[in-house]
Amino acid sequence: MTLLRFDNVGKRYASGREALTDVSFEVAPGEMLFVTGHSGAGKSTLLRLIHLTERASRGAVIFADRNIGKLRGRRMAMHRREVGVVFQDHRLLADRSVGDNVALPLLLRGMHRAEIAKRVRSTLDKVGLGDREKALPRQLSAGEQQRVGIARAVVAEPKLLLADEPTGNLDPALSTEIMGLLDSLSARGTSVIVASHDLALVRRIRKRVLVLDHGRLADDIAPGELAT
Repeated sequence: MTLLRFDNVGKRYASGREALTDVSFEVAPGEMLFVTGHSGAGKSTLLRLIHLTERASRGAVIFADRNIGKLRGRRMAMHRREVGVVFQDHRLLADRSVGDNVALPLLLRGMHRAEIAKRVRSTLDKVGLGDREKALPRQLSAGEQQRVGIARAVVAEPKLLLADEPTGNLDPALSTEIMGLLDSLSARGTSVIVASHDLALVRRIRKRVLVLDHGRLADDIAPGELAT
């Protein structure tokens, strides 16, 4: 069974720069994998095509049996509800509590407040922040802020979580902790794609790795094939 499939996907920007060329791969439900490569290799572009922040120039991106390049309007918004995004810089609302930040995606959906409160508490418990619901972001450590970002991304129970350099500002111990949290989400059935240039971390976590090189898929490495 496949949740996400790239079929010979290419992305060319108006400037003429070719960000991705003939990229093909599949992601299974509940699978966690890394996308790595040099700066400018196309990692962030790949994630943006999945979230429909951008569209492919060629080929097809298939998500849950839908060609998402053909989605428009309300269908595009519905697709984005199924894809959570974790940013390196957290993008938390500084004047809102941890609970309010996590609740935001549910508020935008018009969910009842009682259900929102229940879902927020449960999600914060899962990321180890059940006692920080009333705190403001500035009262949290960098690792705790990143956990809030993850909680906000998964509170609506997306099928796929995208994480763009989620450990870029964290020390090795916190990086391993955050990756363990992402791994636990995949164990519950959420597919997770992590873009990272931290090769030491990638080797340590030992998941499947897609290697991009100047926009091309240079390698697709199974966990058992990773060199330590």
